[in-house]
Amino acid sequence: MPANFSDPASFRPGGDLTAPCLWISFGPIWHFAPFLQCIAQDFPDRLEGLRGLIACSSSSAITKRFAFNRYDRELVASLTTAEDQLLDTCSYLQVPCRILRPTLIYGRVGPYSDNNISRLVQLMRQLRFLPLPEHTGLRQPIHARQLAAVAFHLLVQFLDRGWDTHLPRCIALGGDNTISYYAMLRALQQALPPGDPARCCRLLKVPNQLFFLGTAPLLLRSPKAYEAILRLGADLAGFTPSYQLTARPPQSFPVPD
Repeated sequence: MPANFSDPASFRPGGDLTAPCLWISFGPIWHFAPFLQCIAQDFPDRLEGLRGLIACSSSSAITKRFAFNRYDRELVASLTTAEDQLLDTCSYLQVPCRILRPTLIYGRVGPYSDNNISRLVQLMRQLRFLPLPEHTGLRQPIHARQLAAVAFHLLVQFLDRGWDTHLPRCIALGGDNTISYYAMLRALQQALPPGDPARCCRLLKVPNQLFFLGTAPLLLRSPKAYEAILRLGADLAGFTPSYQLTARPPQSFPVPD
């Protein structure tokens, strides 16, 4: 159903308002949470049929908790505040809620593409060489279709027998493969068509100390960008793989669009 998160008063669910329904939101949680709270307070009759809710947040609520740059600290605060607001509203409505915290979403749906993997591919198309730390951290990229499959599986599970009580209210979610950042880029290159310029980009391994020392001047220009560089060496994985929730066979990275 269409919804303008910035104008809760305009929200008009169609049909019988008392008919049981379950909502799934992939919109920004910092917009969706106040939207739902406003409707619950000012237009509760429009939520009479709501029986459960699935919303999408981000693993950044976990992985960037100890960031030193202001942008990432504000992002964490925005995410966690919205998550708490959403859970409080659902508790007030007595509606069960699950929040998905996916990590490193990638994939293309129609004209829309991710801002993570797609940017890396574009960067490799522009460069002949891409220096990387010799030892890069682990990643667990998840395709948009895998994220959608998890949400759909939770919906079916809820309609069938209710949610698994062992699942936390906030589910840190990743793809089915845990690979190093370097291996992730190599896999991306190998999955591209033979004539794609990104396949010609050479990934250069630089000793970690030398790499991070060489990129240190970036700290003066952009603490946010420098901290993103530092995270190349960090393990941002260990999340629940999507196949464990969907009961499907694991899918190798990268999952085709």
